[in-house]
Amino acid sequence: MAPDAPKEPAPAEPPPATRSDRSAWNWLLVVPVVLPLLTFLFNSDGPRLAGFPAFYWVQLAFIPLGVACTVVVYRLTRKRG
Repeated sequence: MAPDAPKEPAPAEPPPATRSDRSAWNWLLVVPVVLPLLTFLFNSDGPRLAGFPAFYWVQLAFIPLGVACTVVVYRLTRKRG
């Protein structure tokens, strides 16, 4: 029997593509974080909406704003295919 010949290494598979989350659209996610911290924008009693002072209804308006920003960023940065 012939001595064991060195075997060729199996062809290496290319490394998996790294996911790049570095999209400019991700900066839109800063808006729902920073905007509620700017209290001078809504630190007042008026205008009232349905009897609620501005402080309360503006805080509640930040919820749909955050959802909208998240949906926009998700839709514009998701991988297709």
